Amino acid sequence: MKPRHDDILSRYLAVAYTVLVVYASLHPFSGWRDSGAAVLDFLVAPWPRYVTGFDLTINVLAYLPLGFLWSAAWQRRFSSRSSVLAASLIGIILSLGMETVQNYLPSRVPSNLDLACNSLGAFVGALLGARYGQTLLSGGRLHVQRQRWVLAGPAGDAGLILLSLWLLTQLNPETLLFGNGDLRQLLDLEDLSDFDVGRFSRIEAVIAAANTLAVGFMTSCLLRRRQLVLVVALLLGGLAVHTFAHALLISPQEALRWATPGNRSGLLVGILLLLPCLGLPPALRRVMAGSALLFATVLVNLAPTNPYLTQAAQAWWQGHFLNFNGLTRLTSMLWPFLALPWLLMPQRKSWNQT
Repeated sequence: MKPRHDDILSRYLAVAYTVLVVYASLHPFSGWRDSGAAVLDFLVAPWPRYVTGFDLTINVLAYLPLGFLWSAAWQRRFSSRSSVLAASLIGIILSLGMETVQNYLPSRVPSNLDLACNSLGAFVGALLGARYGQTLLSGGRLHVQRQRWVLAGPAGDAGLILLSLWLLTQLNPETLLFGNGDLRQLLDLEDLSDFDVGRFSRIEAVIAAANTLAVGFMTSCLLRRRQLVLVVALLLGGLAVHTFAHALLISPQEALRWATPGNRSGLLVGILLLLPCLGLPPALRRVMAGSALLFATVLVNLAPTNPYLTQAAQAWWQGHFLNFNGLTRLTSMLWPFLALPWLLMPQRKSWNQT
């Protein structure tokens, strides 16, 4: 029997989140070595000396979406109990595998407590998925709204995942506002110019404006109907996530540090250019989105490193934030190069085509 489209979307989301968990668990993928200890010794290790409620909560919450998405993905194929069992087993096996592999990473410490918390999170998520997954994802309310507002088929699914990943990139306080695609660290490249406050402010403004245009046009190409509120809401959501990242990962006093004169002017210019152009034909909007994204990505790689961002990032490179930093950094690096192919995909019935 051919799977329903909403089932396929649930599986896409489940697989995508599983990949993110694997990457976060094994970051930074360097310094592999054999410590000589039995790989499963951590299962019978004593209670860790230093444990905080925050660490335990993070481990539970990290696997909760995993259990929820896999439970929702299996619902139409299995009974509720079976889907909960399958999703829980996926979480337990994945966590056990990640903790075992961490034996070979010097920057990681395998822990039976982490395994227990991850497994608990997957189980709770699976229960929630069995209860609410069908309502939210598999033909339920969110699926109905998705069908109403967003392109049908794989193009719509991929676009939603890309915009979700874009929001994830805004959780990295190392990056310029909306500025993704910086490959210098990956390619071990040096800055081409020294940092100058005035020049950097102008570059920052252009990057913010170009990315505002790129994301705004991309969102409009994803929608079936003209809905300016959703375009603006996504941009405001990106600002809210970026603000939250600064407040949580650095300090509450740094929450609005991103709102520099360059970023403020760039946002204003980007929005003023975006709004009157949203009535253009979809094909032209896709071209403008791709052009703005390419320009912004090139400029991000040419911009000098902001010493403030480098210094501020030191505050969250420890503990669990090391995993999170690696995840958001990779997503930020790759996002423009995933979004550009999407803009070239055949897309049906965006607004002005209905």
